[in-house]
Amino acid sequence: MKKTLKRLTAFCCLCLMPWQTVLAQHEVPQIANVLARESMSLNGDWHYIVDVQEEGYYDYRRKPTPWGFFRNAKPQRPEDLIEYDFDKAPTMKVPGDWNTQDERLFFYEGTVWFKTSFQAQVPIENFRTLLYFGAVNYDCRVWVNGKEAGHHIGGFTPFNFDVTDLLQNGDNVVIVKVDNKRRAEYVPTQIFDWWNYGGITRDVMLVRVPPTYIENYKLALDKRQPQQLNFSVRLNQQVAGREVVLEIPELKVKTKVTTAADGTATATVKARKLQRWSPLTPKRYQVTVALSGVEGKSGDVLSDSIGFRTIEARGKQLLLNGEPIFLRGVCMHEEKPNGGGRANSTADAHTLLTWAKDMGCNFVRLAHYPHNEYAIREAERMGILVWSELPCYWTIEWTNPDTYASAEHQLTDMIARDQNRANIIIWSIANETPHSKERDLFLSRLAQHAKKLDDTRLISMAMEVTSASNYHNKLQDNMHEYVDVVSFNQYIGWYRDVNDAPKMVWEIPYDKPVIVSEFGGGAKYGLHGAKNQRWTEEFQENLYRQNLAMLDKIEGLAGTTPWVLKDFRSPRRVLDGIQDYYNRKGLYSDKGEKKKAFYVLQEWYKGK
Repeated sequence: MKKTLKRLTAFCCLCLMPWQTVLAQHEVPQIANVLARESMSLNGDWHYIVDVQEEGYYDYRRKPTPWGFFRNAKPQRPEDLIEYDFDKAPTMKVPGDWNTQDERLFFYEGTVWFKTSFQAQVPIENFRTLLYFGAVNYDCRVWVNGKEAGHHIGGFTPFNFDVTDLLQNGDNVVIVKVDNKRRAEYVPTQIFDWWNYGGITRDVMLVRVPPTYIENYKLALDKRQPQQLNFSVRLNQQVAGREVVLEIPELKVKTKVTTAADGTATATVKARKLQRWSPLTPKRYQVTVALSGVEGKSGDVLSDSIGFRTIEARGKQLLLNGEPIFLRGVCMHEEKPNGGGRANSTADAHTLLTWAKDMGCNFVRLAHYPHNEYAIREAERMGILVWSELPCYWTIEWTNPDTYASAEHQLTDMIARDQNRANIIIWSIANETPHSKERDLFLSRLAQHAKKLDDTRLISMAMEVTSASNYHNKLQDNMHEYVDVVSFNQYIGWYRDVNDAPKMVWEIPYDKPVIVSEFGGGAKYGLHGAKNQRWTEEFQENLYRQNLAMLDKIEGLAGTTPWVLKDFRSPRRVLDGIQDYYNRKGLYSDKGEKKKAFYVLQEWYKGK
């Protein structure tokens, strides 16, 4: 449970060391379970300045200027020339996206500067302060009191900087430069089918930690001995001899471990009477992981609610807790349930997940990037299984070492944040990537990296069907060697005549479970007509009837995630009066209205 400190005029609980000049880079590895730590929220109204030509960072020679917006400069004399003033600039909500908060920025891709202020007072010895961002899209530079705290690239995973030595007594200022321009070497790359929401899109907070703290921990059922829990912990420093205590009171578990020279420790724990997490009984246990203090220095105590389950692929079956399960799923984007904009709260997640449950879902594919931690935790509480995905989407720069490093870093952060969530059963490494030797090497390395980090879950990716002859489709993908679940996207009825569906034969020559990770077609809510008239609800309804009958014939079908839960914004969808910059393949409208195809899928799922 999160210990939230009230935002007072004095933030006395934070560690505030004397302010001094320090190096520009202060990024430290992502801290686990930030929601359980003592923190001060910096969410709220931030001033912002739109900087189309990035003059607040570069001079006319396109070199970084030492007198940019990050200085937050003020005129000292009447004749002083300073051509910006954050305090006179408008404000917008953080977390949030600029596209839906300022109509001038609806299509904007570029740089926007953000500024907030807060008060801090008396230093507390033996503590550090981390500045945590849940996500910023995409290229982010951060300054605290005019000194650079760090630089982060990547739009969907958390990061934090140690700003202890940048803070000062009294007034403090944080300034953030956010640039969401798309680039070929980025992950995702320049072209993708969702809205490129710019801004500080998730929570910002100051987090108090001791100098040596629990950086991360993992607790999961052993996949081979399901009456045994495997526990591992890593400190932020390589220090031996520190004691860490794991407690699960309901199971009467209390285990002590001592860190080795690298600051890590492991243990196995018997848990014979443990009740397993499942969609029908999403049982979680209160867990405490405590690092003891030494020589008068504070320790570190984290509480968590953790569920325990096993997931495996055996032949063409998926087994949850040793029992076959059919994944009744749907794809979701991280977009607010009513009217668009980046979703960023438990309330947003609850509404979207409730819509999925009303359709009969026990599973969601969170496409095409890591979603907010609130969404993962709310799905776990509600008993909904999750596929979590990396944004390797369409044509990535497969031969660029920096692009691979970015993808691997995002994968590492995705797993580090959510590895204790019982409902995540699949790490997905890509979506609809064109085949090549370079792509195979890139993705196989990612798959192996994911397995190394976490062997308690399954690996998959959304493949493309590349071998088709008349009414015979054969899945052929070299990545079948590296995934545990074979998944593919198909759009019979939308990009191919729906009347082909009854004649279609699917050949999947791999002894692995099969998930059809996308299928569907568009309809505008409230538009009615004949079943062969595109964009009508009747067209989409018939498409679903034909597709579901076709899918029933696929051998080894272990689940489906039709595209998509709700209509979502996309700059690729420009048809006036119909799309209006929305992808209309939702089973709900963007305002939560159920289309006729919703009821077709709901009925089919009742039989699964």
